[in-house]
Amino acid sequence: MKLVIAIIKPFKLDEVRDALTRIGVHGMTVSEVKGYGRQKGHMEIYRGAEYAVNFLPKLRIEVAIATEQLDQVMDALVAAAKTGQIGDGKIFVLPIEQAVRIRTGETDVDAL
Repeated sequence: MKLVIAIIKPFKLDEVRDALTRIGVHGMTVSEVKGYGRQKGHMEIYRGAEYAVNFLPKLRIEVAIATEQLDQVMDALVAAAKTGQIGDGKIFVLPIEQAVRIRTGETDVDAL
């Protein structure tokens, strides 16, 4: 089992959710986060004053999947989240040692 963490631009959420649903991913966790990478923020003007926005709003999506789904999920995430502009985000993959569905007691892949 794998935990796929994707950091994406907020306006891409619906496209990413639809792409993952089409390939059979049934659940995800989404968190609003702020951060920067190579983009390093940008300058904005508010009420005539210019100021730096160092941390940009992003969404963090977490999806637990069976290892066999990894390539398909990665392809779907990249295709749905890509704009071709700086700041499109990153995808991280971590191993999951164990999973339990609290309601039924199902474990591992059955719990996903």
